[in-house]
Amino acid sequence: MGGDFYDFFLIDSTHLGMVMADVSGKGVPAALFMMVSKILVQNYAMMVKSPKEVLEATNRQICANNREDMFVTVWFGILDLESGKLTASNAGHEYPVMKKPDGSFEMIKDKHGFVIGGMDGARYSEYELQMDPGAKLFLYTDGVAEATNASDELFGTDRMVNALRIAENDPPRDILGVVNAAVDDFVQKAPQFDDLTMMCVEFIGPQGE
Repeated sequence: MGGDFYDFFLIDSTHLGMVMADVSGKGVPAALFMMVSKILVQNYAMMVKSPKEVLEATNRQICANNREDMFVTVWFGILDLESGKLTASNAGHEYPVMKKPDGSFEMIKDKHGFVIGGMDGARYSEYELQMDPGAKLFLYTDGVAEATNASDELFGTDRMVNALRIAENDPPRDILGVVNAAVDDFVQKAPQFDDLTMMCVEFIGPQGE
């Protein structure tokens, strides 16, 4: 049992919440901590809070009762399904990767806040990205970039982005398949040390236009 999780849900009819997160540790404690974190993020998001407010409220709640001293890295974004405006906040998680309609996948080196559960009263910043129709967003946990082969080499973000670009004009499901296959081909028979979680979202515009 692991502690990676992703989620997406409608906050209202025109706003989509997206979460990618990674809990410290393994096994049952990590899985339980993951479930609590997932519920808190969604509950606070449904109160129509901004991404930074969602992370701050989640952090307060977790720090108030964190006997195991666990933490979770979280990227949380809200996509306006009419305008394509994406507002996001990052609590110590991996950089997102985005493809503009007329471009290729590029890392978005956003500002990281402290991990959730690491420090009571932590403050988070947020930023905006524009997703025009045809834009794609790729989110992942460190199990992708840190996948290791028998020679103790890491897959790394460069190989990850190159794999994304191979299928960048394909549907999100196919893109995920290509990245997963690239990781498997790199790792071969080396044991898997970490969870591997990915999500790809394409913005098609309001009412499918």
